[in-house]
Parts: sequence; structure tokens; C-alpha cells
Amino acid sequence: MKNISNYEKKKIIENKPLVSIVTVVFNGEKYLEETILSVINQTYMNVEYIIIDGGSTDETVDIIKKYENKIDYWVSEKDAGIYDAMNKGIDLVNGDWINFMNAGDVFYDITTIKKIFQNNLHANINFIYGNLDINYESFNKTKKALSLEYFWKGMPFSHQSVFINSSFHKLNKYNLDYKIASDFHLFYNSYQKKNKFYYINKTISVVLFGGLSDNNHLQVLEENYQIIKDNNFKTKYYIYYHYMHIIVRLKNFIKLILGNKLSSLVKKIK
Repeated sequence: MKNISNYEKKKIIENKPLVSIVTVVFNGEKYLEETILSVINQTYMNVEYIIIDGGSTDETVDIIKKYENKIDYWVSEKDAGIYDAMNKGIDLVNGDWINFMNAGDVFYDITTIKKIFQNNLHANINFIYGNLDINYESFNKTKKALSLEYFWKGMPFSHQSVFINSSFHKLNKYNLDYKIASDFHLFYNSYQKKNKFYYINKTISVVLFGGLSDNNHLQVLEENYQIIKDNNFKTKYYIYYHYMHIIVRLKNFIKLILGNKLSSLVKKIK
């Protein structure tokens, strides 16, 4: 299913960049509406909004239709995974900058985009990044972006808290060979090639704990390690990743043991 009736190139507000927000979703009825409201309620006036749905079978499309007069383009069709869907979004955007705010994630507040782009001081920069809040349901915790000198350890910022120059992104899409760390592949290789990153000490996004990376630590480590091996590899990288691999396996084992014990305890109580 496709809706193109609202898909027209936005008029550029003088001296203000057009910012394209892309939401990728699949069966996201539980969280999508909050994400949509976070985008369409932004006080920055020059925003383009695109939703790429992977052919959801729940109420996701109904939620999209509820707000389609505020959405510039949406599509619902099968894709090859999250990065394939994100690449579709890259092809569609008309803006100067692109941000991926996927289902379940939201901007920190309604003034977030305005605070970043109201002065338009980002010439010759390909990445603008900031901090994020992690939502643990009962509380939020701010996670500041790490120094880029530690890029080799993994993502120093979240993809929800970075705006990417769209012209650059159209030429540098996500590599579908990586199932969980393609964003790291893009950012790390860009950093190695001396692309310019600009840090803003502001919280840009709020992300639910328990996302794709949170639940797949071992796969993240394995893919990240393969990525850094191709770029100026050092012995300390090998030591770090093998140490972290052991730590994550140990944590998973402890969780499994505790989980089994708790389950047995509940059964005894019943």
C-alpha cells in the first residue's frame, strides 16, 4: 500500500535548512503514535516527515492513516530488514539533513530540532550529534555522547541523536551485509575518512531500553569487531573485543541462571 497524495517537495524557508525525519516501523502499534506526535509537534517549521512500514499486520497502518495529513509520504510494503527500510527513506528525502526516529523513539522535547537548526551554523559538516535519554519505563537516564577517540569501542552516540547531511547520506547508505551494526559501519568508516562530526551538548532523543542492540550484545560485538578490523587495526582492539565477548557471555549466563531460579521460586509460591 502506498500513499503519495501528500508527497510534494517542501518549500524551503529562507535561511533555514529542510530537515527530513524518517520513521521505520514494523508491527509497531504500541509505540508508533508517540513517535509520530513527537515529530509532527516540533516547533521548527521546516520539517519533512516520511514513514517506511515493513508491511505490518497489526494496527500500524491505521495509526499512520490517522495522521497522514501531517505526513509527507508513507509506504507499507515488505522489505529486507531495518537497514533496507532506512535506505528506502534515504532515497525519498528532499531535505538538507536526515534523522531516523524509529517507532518507539521520540525527540527530547518539541523544541529539539529548532534548537539545533535555528541558526544554521553547520556548513561543511556531515554529522551533527548529541546526547540521548534511555527510557527504562520507571525512570530515564541521560547518556552523553562519548569522545570520538573511543569510536573503535562501539557507537559513541545513538543513531536517533544524529542528523546526517542528506547529500552525503544518499551517496553513503547502510550496508545490508550487517544486520545489527550497519549504522556503526557507516559512522566509523566516515570518521576514519576524516568526515566532519559536530557535537552539540544537548539531549536530542529518548530511546526505549530493550531495542535491537540492547537485546543482541554478542552480535553487536561480533559485527563491530569485523568492521574495525578493516581500519587501522591495533592489538588493543583485539584485546578489548575478546574481553567484552567474555563479559557479555558471563552476564547472559548469570541472567539465565537467575531467571531459572526466579521461575522456580514463583512456581513454589503458587
